Amino acid sequence: MKFELVPVPVADVDRAKAFYTDKLGFAVDVDVEPVAGTRVVQLTPPESACSILLSSGLPGIAEMTPGSLRSLHLVVADARATRAELAAKGVEVGEVDEHEGAMLFVPFADPDGNTWVLQEMPWRSADFTP
Repeated sequence: MKFELVPVPVADVDRAKAFYTDKLGFAVDVDVEPVAGTRVVQLTPPESACSILLSSGLPGIAEMTPGSLRSLHLVVADARATRAELAAKGVEVGEVDEHEGAMLFVPFADPDGNTWVLQEMPWRSADFTP
């Protein structure tokens, strides 16, 4: 089994898509309207095997409250550098929170209030291409 898709509840698919692509650099894998009133947008973070789903009109997902997801983690090679990049693109990011074992965390939220955390784990640095 592979975990590959997380539905992210948003109020405005276009606004969310712009945030995730323009500010976070996610790639657009799918943007379709299979039937009138239903939109499916699948986005993937750089170097990730797991994507997010932004949608409207999909049963089960449409009932999710926009902004209700908490602490989705994006593992990064360098939390401080990534924080600076996001801040330069206008993302309101929190301060770096350093923990024992050299783990770093940086919180931020999307325009709907879904919260994310940049997580740096030095022992995973080989997971990232230079």
